[in-house]
Amino acid sequence: MSITSDVEVWAGIECTINRVRDSYFDQLNYADHYKRQSDLDLFADLGIKKIRYPILWERHKPEADTNISWDATDRSLNRLKELGIQPIAGLVHHGSGPSYASIETEQFATGLAEFALQVAQKFPWIEYYTPINEPLTTARFCGLYGFWYPHQNTDKDFIRLLMHETKATVLAMRAIRTINPQAKLIQTEDLGKTYSTPLLKYQASFENKRRWLSFDLLLGRVDKEHPLYRYITVKCGVKPEELQFFIDNPCPPDILGFNHYLTSERYIDENLKKYPRHTRGGNGRHKYADVEAVRVDLDEKTGAYQLLREAWDHFKLPMAITEVHLGCTREEQLRWVKEMWDTGNQLKSEGVDMRAITAWAVLGSYGWNKLLTKRKGKYEPGVFDLRASQPRPTALAKLIKSLSTGAEFSHPVLESKGWWRKDFRVLYFLNNIRKISNESKTSQPLLILGKTGTLGNAFARVCELRGIHYQLLDRKDFNLVDLAEMESVIKEKRPWAIVNAAGYVRVDDAETECSNCYTANTHGPANLAILSSRYHFKLLTFSSDLVFDGSKNQSYLESDPVAPLNIYGISKARAEQFVLERDPSALIIRTSAFFGPWDKYNFVTNVLSSLKNQQFVKAASDVLISPTYVPDLVNTSLDLLLDDESGIWHLANRGETTWASLATQVAKLGGFDSNLVTQTPLADFNYPAKRPRYSVLSSERALLMPDLSDSLTRYFYERKVNSSADDLVISTKAG
Repeated sequence: MSITSDVEVWAGIECTINRVRDSYFDQLNYADHYKRQSDLDLFADLGIKKIRYPILWERHKPEADTNISWDATDRSLNRLKELGIQPIAGLVHHGSGPSYASIETEQFATGLAEFALQVAQKFPWIEYYTPINEPLTTARFCGLYGFWYPHQNTDKDFIRLLMHETKATVLAMRAIRTINPQAKLIQTEDLGKTYSTPLLKYQASFENKRRWLSFDLLLGRVDKEHPLYRYITVKCGVKPEELQFFIDNPCPPDILGFNHYLTSERYIDENLKKYPRHTRGGNGRHKYADVEAVRVDLDEKTGAYQLLREAWDHFKLPMAITEVHLGCTREEQLRWVKEMWDTGNQLKSEGVDMRAITAWAVLGSYGWNKLLTKRKGKYEPGVFDLRASQPRPTALAKLIKSLSTGAEFSHPVLESKGWWRKDFRVLYFLNNIRKISNESKTSQPLLILGKTGTLGNAFARVCELRGIHYQLLDRKDFNLVDLAEMESVIKEKRPWAIVNAAGYVRVDDAETECSNCYTANTHGPANLAILSSRYHFKLLTFSSDLVFDGSKNQSYLESDPVAPLNIYGISKARAEQFVLERDPSALIIRTSAFFGPWDKYNFVTNVLSSLKNQQFVKAASDVLISPTYVPDLVNTSLDLLLDDESGIWHLANRGETTWASLATQVAKLGGFDSNLVTQTPLADFNYPAKRPRYSVLSSERALLMPDLSDSLTRYFYERKVNSSADDLVISTKAG
């Protein structure tokens, strides 16, 4: 019996240069990749042998009379060559071309061909090319939806732009092959499909034929027998002789590159009332909602396996998945890559010529939440996270390296299904929802200590939503003072990690209850560190901004020396020391001033309660802090835990404020009278425990938390949702 080897693992960097009006947005400029050739060594460490790498027309030749400076690209490509990585050269990535040869003109095709020739002359050894990434998708965004330049929105415009892009691809490959006859075309396109109600089957059928159009043009298949011939020639006004160019000059891809996302599959439904207003549209014949198929309970087969099988049946050409990316939490990113890897290998074992999957957006991406219509925009990390001074490997890096090199990679979170395979994914009900198991139990749980506390319950809630199998324990289940008892529980449950969200939290009472405070906050974490080192589970424990004395008067970083002013701060500082001495791989999060939507015992919630009752709120006006939104803290902590980070990290929402200013802002956002907030000096509170007047946290390791203003906005939204959604409340008996 022959043994089928695994598909390859490639990588790619999000490198879009798109145009909106007269502005060009450059992803790699946002990512600072142009300034860091060291990125290439990080890519090589992943074990990949091919990378989708940009040599973009708009960047290299923005003006017609530009003398191209190849210096930076020359250094990068030669470094890739030294590292044994073959570039798949991308020349236009969601771009509309430079202004002198833009996509709506005939000069786009000839101009790209001229640039492609220059690239091939400079780098004759490059074997693989993608002259234009996702031409059909780009034509949609530029010519059908009007998001990008030239901001057109008709079928005629869409087809005209697609014809220009496809002709440009043919001419570019022809030019390249005059220098390197062996050059190969890897043509990428979004892999999607449309599903529908019976009434709209005609529209779904049309969309499902149009999805192949860029490939059909390149293959010279669009003749009078093509199902879209009349649409192209009659409705869109393309002359038969224009289509004849593609028939006479076929340019079959050597590899079909499919980019598949969870939003690539769509469902259309004429029953508008079932769906949000922003999803509604139509085709002139019927009005309908257009939503993500993954959010609908369909009886049809969906997903990447089904779509790739259809593509193979349609084309019978070598294929690769050329973008594998999910903007989500870390464990879901891991699950998505692993699922695409398994899908690729299953298809290969069944005789499909499947070549590779591609870890996409290895440096992350910017602004796709706004479809690249705004400058920079929200950042989504990828295989590396750029929110540190240097790209930081995430858990994906370890997974990609394992897949690339054939090494074993296992993690309990991969034993659970991704959210796209669970019943809570369904937002739009058609008939009776078909139940998909929500079971998330794995061979090894995440243990959460602190069953009665705010933080412990927040971790349980978030783990439930993220599909991370956990067990939430209290002191009776897990006594942090009794090392032997702790060891027994760990042997029984075999956790892959423990989150220590337990502890003594009464700062002022600690001044007179020193022993209890030290037992819970110092000795307990120290015991955990002994066992985490012995049994090789990951330990996450929490510290506080109160380890500092406030004398710095600017944001505290992880490396700043501690100098606590009170017993509580001393207990936390000692815990940090003891934990890292016993287990250097432990993760310690310093944080500050919790507030969140899921409990009643935090400053923000107390302020709102008082204001609602028209009561005055006294708040310190001379103490600067960095408040921390609990959902952000928990989600970011879990990501760092999965990334196997260690040492001390500062996690607080970005921005500093006084307690009084925070209360005033909360009053305004809540629609209450901010004059009820009384600004009071710290000394007037007569707290038994001395507080630092400045304890704002920032980070020299990475700025991972959102802005405070953003978190406050989400607090009010989540609080409203939480108050009316009892079914979202997670039982503390979970696990």
